[in-house]
Amino acid sequence: MNSPEPAARPASNGSPFRRIVAAVILGGLVFTVLWIMVFSMVTSMLIGAGCCVVIVAASSASDLVEMLLDAVAAVIFGVLAVIAAIFGAIFSVFEI
Repeated sequence: MNSPEPAARPASNGSPFRRIVAAVILGGLVFTVLWIMVFSMVTSMLIGAGCCVVIVAASSASDLVEMLLDAVAAVIFGVLAVIAAIFGAIFSVFEI
């Protein structure tokens, strides 16, 4: 009987572009929250951009952060896909 092959680590299906977009979305959320909390626009923009840069740099340096960012990207794009499907269903009802 053949011995089972060792389990290989599956290749990451997330592209760097996807992680960068997720980091930009998270940076935009930080900017929005800080701006709503009455920080100045420039201060909020600098902190949000700094968060985005730190997330992208950490994802290229650490496997754990890369895995977490891939998971966050999957959730963000999943939510956007659900919202798009809902709007598509609503507008297809009105189509004649």
